[in-house]
Amino acid sequence: MKKLFKWFFIAVLAFVALAVVFLLSLDTILRAAVENRIRAETGMEAEIGKLHLGLLEPVVTIKDFKIHNPPEFGGTPFLDIPEIHVEYDRDALLNNKIHLTLVRFNLGELDIVKNDVGKTNIFSLGISHPGSGKAASEKEMAELKRKTGLTFKGIDMLNVSIGTAKFIDLKNPQNNREQKIGLDNVPVKNIQSPADLAGLAVLIQLRSGDFFTKIFGSGANSW
Repeated sequence: MKKLFKWFFIAVLAFVALAVVFLLSLDTILRAAVENRIRAETGMEAEIGKLHLGLLEPVVTIKDFKIHNPPEFGGTPFLDIPEIHVEYDRDALLNNKIHLTLVRFNLGELDIVKNDVGKTNIFSLGISHPGSGKAASEKEMAELKRKTGLTFKGIDMLNVSIGTAKFIDLKNPQNNREQKIGLDNVPVKNIQSPADLAGLAVLIQLRSGDFFTKIFGSGANSW
């Protein structure tokens, strides 16, 4: 009987030790999982400097998040995001609803790349005109629910910073351009749908001058 209790005690200690190691390694495991998922879904390499998932507080923070274009766009950088910080409503999530109380999004650099055969990376990756108006917003929310099973209830406060946008023409480097947008901690309150970001989009367009127009033509404003 003593040996039985002895082995039971050892097993419990081993389990506790493994649990502690797992908890200490959880952020590293999640970081690798996210990087692998992005690679599998998009074909692009992703690097995350740090990912933290709060166990006691409803917080997710990603630091130094970088995504690189696939080989057909030269493996050049695509996105450089110094920080994404999200605070969410845990009770809402338990009821299959997404309610974010705070989002900080810092986009350091966006690189738009045109390859040797004239394709542009953001369109080749399936990013297209999202549409506008109530019908488009409802369609996007329905698509989110279909993919995740979650209903979007809103963002109380979005804080946005945007640094620089670049255009890289792999065939004609003389067309390369760079535009400093320079948005710093711009607050947007009570977002219920993509339509509520219209004011932010106008501000980005004003700060970017004719940068996007020269790349995408007259359709840049609506895009």
